[in-house]
Amino acid sequence: MADGRHDPRPPRKRRGLIGNLIYWSLVLGVWGLIFGVAFLAVFARDLPDTSNLNDVDRQASIAYLDRSGGVISVRGSQFAPPVDLDKLPDYVPAAFIAIEDRKFYYHPGFDPFGIARAAIGYVREGRIVGGGSTITQQLARNLFLTLDQNLKRKAQELILAVWLELKFTKKEILALYLNRVYFGGGAYGIEAASQRFFNKPASQLTLAEAALLAGSMKGPSRYSPIASGDRAAKRAMLVLDAMVETGAITEAERAEALKKPVRVSSTLANQRAQYFTDWIDGQVRALVGEPTQDLVVETTLDLPIQTAAERAIRTGVAKSDRQAALVALDGEGRIRAYVGGANYNESQFDRATTARRQAGSAFKPFVYLTAMEQGRTPDVQVVDEPVTIGNWSPKNYTGDYRGPMTLQTALALSINTVAARLASEVGTGNVAQTARRLGIASPIQQDPSMALGAVEVSPLEMAQAYAPFANGGHLAKGYGIERIRTAEGKVLYDHSMDAGPRPQVIGTPALQYMNQMMRQVIAGGTGRRAKVAGYDIAGKTGTTSDYRDAWFVGYTGGFVAAVWTGKDDNTPMRWITGGGTPAGIWRDFMTSALPRLGVKAIPGGVIQPPAAEEPDPIGDIIGGVSDLLNPNREPPPAQPPPVEQSQPEPVPY
Repeated sequence: MADGRHDPRPPRKRRGLIGNLIYWSLVLGVWGLIFGVAFLAVFARDLPDTSNLNDVDRQASIAYLDRSGGVISVRGSQFAPPVDLDKLPDYVPAAFIAIEDRKFYYHPGFDPFGIARAAIGYVREGRIVGGGSTITQQLARNLFLTLDQNLKRKAQELILAVWLELKFTKKEILALYLNRVYFGGGAYGIEAASQRFFNKPASQLTLAEAALLAGSMKGPSRYSPIASGDRAAKRAMLVLDAMVETGAITEAERAEALKKPVRVSSTLANQRAQYFTDWIDGQVRALVGEPTQDLVVETTLDLPIQTAAERAIRTGVAKSDRQAALVALDGEGRIRAYVGGANYNESQFDRATTARRQAGSAFKPFVYLTAMEQGRTPDVQVVDEPVTIGNWSPKNYTGDYRGPMTLQTALALSINTVAARLASEVGTGNVAQTARRLGIASPIQQDPSMALGAVEVSPLEMAQAYAPFANGGHLAKGYGIERIRTAEGKVLYDHSMDAGPRPQVIGTPALQYMNQMMRQVIAGGTGRRAKVAGYDIAGKTGTTSDYRDAWFVGYTGGFVAAVWTGKDDNTPMRWITGGGTPAGIWRDFMTSALPRLGVKAIPGGVIQPPAAEEPDPIGDIIGGVSDLLNPNREPPPAQPPPVEQSQPEPVPY
């Protein structure tokens, strides 16, 4: 020291490499322990109860059957007994490990590198962007946590994953995962998924089927082999590639798996009537409450007829940006076909009942019926000429005026001036009462324009409102549920017990007059395209202003169908009229449906038209103009298209 005194302390020795490692390991260990305690204190404080590990929160399933007992669809959860991992082919668990967690057998429940990638994504995006979850973490999430994407849930997921790794072997964790994960279609666990999608036990899954199921883990809805077959197949190929990379299978086994197409269970493949099932699903719960046991719902739907309806809709709007809906019901009101849109997988919005669109000239029969009930007859003479009602001056579709004609001709050719004047004469309030009496439940404005269909309705309403013309004049409110029973057979609801008598809503001779006039719509008017050879057909076209909506509602004895086409954003179509695309869809559908139904002539007899009446060729022009201007629509088939299921003997309607 400066004063000459010596420091009594010995000189400090420098630590060697090993000493430094020990020192810093202890320091990091202490800080790690502090961080771990703090981490647990923050995130483990409200961890979910793990004592219910083996409990299954099972939602009861509801099986929907068509009127012949065929399965339409199954809603709700489906569970099956846990599968023994040793009874599965080796490639089944290997498929999930290859695509979901290649390091499964080596990590302690979490992948540090995966977490690092997820953390970097969180810093960049300011939110959890996915990635980094091991099979053990996915199991923890499925068993105990919600799907919320936040830091707390990810932290709790990590804690529970470590707990699972400490409590169970890798084999037990993998078995729990395969038996509890959701595969879509209401199926939980690989056994239920195998039964649901392939109609076989999981022990019999092929390599390709296992790859499809493993691929669906990325998104059960997005990669569903039912709803998104092409997307699911591409994802399955990635799974097979991953299995080759991990050595789970060979290139030859991959090539062999790709040779045979995977066939989905016919029961699930026939889940066609999804709009219909959506519609009645809420009704089931309203009638019997939220199910606590498996239920069976016997519906009015006819699957072969439903198939024909869906095919007609797809063909009718193919290669266009239009939508379409169809509802068909019998004379009692039983809904036999129900299509709420062109493609359920692309849009679940139900245009059959949820949408309300202007009816156009399809509303005119209620005007004419009111007139018939007030004493007019089809041969009453009227004049097609300019007319002004208040500040409103309706124009005809053709832009001209045809002079004197009968009411029958005016309806057949859908003359706007005559319908507007007629509604003014009989009273728009009376017309509204007529429409409500027949089954229109939506609000009906009573301005003069209502005569031309400035009334927003649904296809179901239009179908049930036309049904009295087809069944002898009786009210026929559309319905889709016949019975609801438990899987054991206990009946919880029976429509026949609540149906009651059906009132007569159209009397004679008005009914005969209306059927006579609407037959002429088909024979020589705007609905010529809807003709089905050999059947007694009547109906009415409808087109709204600017071609925003186009309708055809038609019927034969005891059977009626309403078809609507338009755009969801309510923008105009290119000259689409009710006598064009909708009439074509209706005819294509009826060509397949009518032979199955065994229908008879429209009841009420036939009153011959006046001798002076002659068919007017302008109907052909109106009916075909939309197709001339829209070449994308497929032409009608030369022969009736085959129904995709075997056709039993005609059933009573």
